[in-house]
Amino acid sequence: MKLFYALTILIIFQSCSFDNKSGIWKNANETSEKNDGVFKEFEKLSSSNETFDKIVLIKKNFKFKLDNITNNYVWNDIFYNSTNNFKNYKYNNSNQLLYKSKKLTKNQINNYLLFDQNNIILNDEKGNILVFSINEKKIITKFNFYKKKYKKIKKDLNLIVDKGIIYVSDNIGFLYAYDYKKQKLVWAQNHKIPFRSNLKISPDKLIAANQNNNLIFFNKFNGEIIKMIPTEETSVKNEFKNNISLKDKNSFFLNTYGSLYSIDNKNMKINWFVNLNRSLNLNPSNLFRGNQVILHKNFVLVNSNQSTYLIDVNTGSILFKKNFTSHIKPLVFNNYLFLISKTNLLISIDLKNGDIIYSYDIDKKIANFLKIKKRKVKFNQFKEIMMVNNKLFIFLKNSYILKFDIYGNLENIDKLPSKIKSQPIFIDSSLLYLDVKNKLSIID
Repeated sequence: MKLFYALTILIIFQSCSFDNKSGIWKNANETSEKNDGVFKEFEKLSSSNETFDKIVLIKKNFKFKLDNITNNYVWNDIFYNSTNNFKNYKYNNSNQLLYKSKKLTKNQINNYLLFDQNNIILNDEKGNILVFSINEKKIITKFNFYKKKYKKIKKDLNLIVDKGIIYVSDNIGFLYAYDYKKQKLVWAQNHKIPFRSNLKISPDKLIAANQNNNLIFFNKFNGEIIKMIPTEETSVKNEFKNNISLKDKNSFFLNTYGSLYSIDNKNMKINWFVNLNRSLNLNPSNLFRGNQVILHKNFVLVNSNQSTYLIDVNTGSILFKKNFTSHIKPLVFNNYLFLISKTNLLISIDLKNGDIIYSYDIDKKIANFLKIKKRKVKFNQFKEIMMVNNKLFIFLKNSYILKFDIYGNLENIDKLPSKIKSQPIFIDSSLLYLDVKNKLSIID
C-alpha cells in the first residue's frame, strides 16, 4: 500500500552575473534555469525558518583531524562508492596536461565517468557505451543495446561496473548487463517503466528505483525482479532523481517525494522511514529537490530544498537540522561536513555536535584573492567539491579550481587546460575529466 505524506519547499535559484577580470568570472557553457514567479509567495508560506546566511569565523584554537590520502585506482560507481561519499585523494597538483584524446563521441555525454581496470567508461544520449583504454589511448569497446525503434529517444543511462560487467538501467525501462571484456551482452530485461535512480550492488542483487518511486531488488545474474517496495509517488517530475546509497547490510533510499527509507538488503524489508519534505501543502504533486544521500559512520546526511539533515543510521532519528542547502553534493571528511550553500557560503560543520566550525563568503574570498570588486558566482557554475591532498577543491564549470585549505582560506585559483563537462575523478595522482568537446584530459 502506497504511503502519502505532505510537504514541499521550492528553491528559487538566483541568476547572478560575473565580471571578467582574470577570466574566472566568465560563465562558460552557460546553462540557465528560469525562475517561476508563481512559486515566490508559496516559498514564503512554506518556509518556517529563515535561511542561514551568516559569516562565522573559525575559533583560533580549532584543529581539524586529518585523514589518510588515498590513491584510488577504481571508480566503478558514478558516486565513487556505495556510500556516495568521496575520499581524500592524492594529486600531483602540477596542473600540467599529460594527455588529451580525440573527441570520443559527437553526442551529448552522460555527466559521470567510470574507471575500471585502467579503462574509462562513459555513455552518451544515443545509448552508446564507450570503453577507452588509458594504456592503448583508444576506444577498445563501443556497444549500443538499442534497436532502430528507439533511435530517436534520448537515452539516460545509469551505469555501475562489477568484475568487468557493466550493469545498465535506462529511462525506457530496460535493465541489462554487458561484459565489456568479452564484448558480450550477458542478459537484458524490459521492465516497461522508466528507471529514475542510480544503481547499487549488494552483493548478489542489483538495486534501482523507477519513476513511480518503487524501490526494486533484482537478481544480479538475470535481471529478474526479486522484490518491489512501493513508496510515495509524485505526479510532477523535476530534475531531482531518486537516490540510493548502501552501508553494511542496509540500503538508504531518498525518493522524489522527499522520504528517506532504510531497507534491510537481506530480507528486503523497511527498517524505518522519515519524510523530509516539510510543507503545509498536502498535494502529491509537491516538488522535492536534493542531493545524493551520503553515509558516514553512523550518520545519514541528506541535503534537501532548504535544509540539511543529519540522521541516525540505525533509528532514522533526526540528530540535527540546519537551515541551509547546497548547490552540489556536500562532502563528509572524518567527522566534518563541508558544503557550498545556495548563498555561496563555504560552510564546515562538526558532525559530533552540529556546531558550525566556520562559514565564509566564497565570492568575497575570490574578490580578495584577485584584489577586485566582489561579484557573485552563478549557482550553475559550481561543479564539485572534493577533498584533495587535505585541501578543499571546488571545481567550476568554466575550467577554474578554487583551492581552499581545510580551514577555509583560499590559497590558489588554478585554470585547467580546458572546460569541464563530466564530473572530475582522481586516478593514480592525476585528474581526469571530459571537456566540452568530449575529449578526455589527464592532468598531473
